[in-house]
Amino acid sequence: MRRERTLDVLIVGAGPAGLTVAAGLAAAGAGRVEVLEREEQAGGVPRHCDHGGFGARTFAGFTGPGTSGPRYARSLVDAAVRAGATVRTGVTATGWAGPRTLDTTSPEGLERVTARAIVLATGARERPRSARLVPGSRPAGVYTTGELQQAVHLYGQRIGTRAVVVGAGPVAYAALDTLRRAGVAVAAQVTAEPRHGTTPWRAAEARLRHGVPLLTDTVVSELAGRGRLSAVLVRHRTGRLARLACDTVVFTGDFVPDHELARRGGVPLAPGTRGPAIDAAFRTAVPGVFAAGNATHAVRPAGAVAAEGRRAAASVRRFLSSGEWPPAVRAAR
Repeated sequence: MRRERTLDVLIVGAGPAGLTVAAGLAAAGAGRVEVLEREEQAGGVPRHCDHGGFGARTFAGFTGPGTSGPRYARSLVDAAVRAGATVRTGVTATGWAGPRTLDTTSPEGLERVTARAIVLATGARERPRSARLVPGSRPAGVYTTGELQQAVHLYGQRIGTRAVVVGAGPVAYAALDTLRRAGVAVAAQVTAEPRHGTTPWRAAEARLRHGVPLLTDTVVSELAGRGRLSAVLVRHRTGRLARLACDTVVFTGDFVPDHELARRGGVPLAPGTRGPAIDAAFRTAVPGVFAAGNATHAVRPAGAVAAEGRRAAASVRRFLSSGEWPPAVRAAR
């Protein structure tokens, strides 16, 4: 049996964008506001980013240190709940039963939820090894940054002893920090770009202080190993090949919006981002359906998408009051 319920606002995704939308709407008296999160904990990516800088504020030209990812995630959840929103975890939206009706599944069973407005805040994800078309065997020891951080910070799992990190953007350096915390040596950092993509001091610290060589203009050409990864084969732009012995490889960056639910609902996607196409008011082409955060543009920092969530809440509020929707939403991005 499928239980049916009605709400005023249903938000899919309990990351920084979704939680700030929920807090803003609930605090403004928008009625019954509910957030669905398929993970067992709400908070999105920050909950497994155990480093500082989250929620940092700039005042008089000085930027504070901020707080850790898990603390920042908890603060967002607490703010939404205090405002009066309901945050439900372990609930997956599986499909659409109408323009503003979603089918969900959870340990409690099947539900069909209809809302006056729906906000898609499903976030973004890193492309895994399979999507990057890296050939070779399929051994254990292959991670994305998110999988690595969850394994280390949330579950305390043993990772390996020697790793190769693919990518040289900010998230790659976060992966280096996580590997060090797990006691894993890093054989090399590999990027197809001609230089790193982070701050000079961050790159210098990894190379000089921690002894991690950065191989630029280099791509991963194959993974080797039976049962467990044994090596990563790389190819330089000049054609030179090398074999890096390791038992772990982390593919970082290359984010794409998590657009599967939007696509199933017939929400048009923006060609440039492959996220739901939205206008300046976060409206999609489907009346009553909004989208915000990294679901629309992978990928921005948590503070930026939280600020976006507050603006999206104001737009949803106006829709609930007026019921007006442009006959043709012109996508801004």
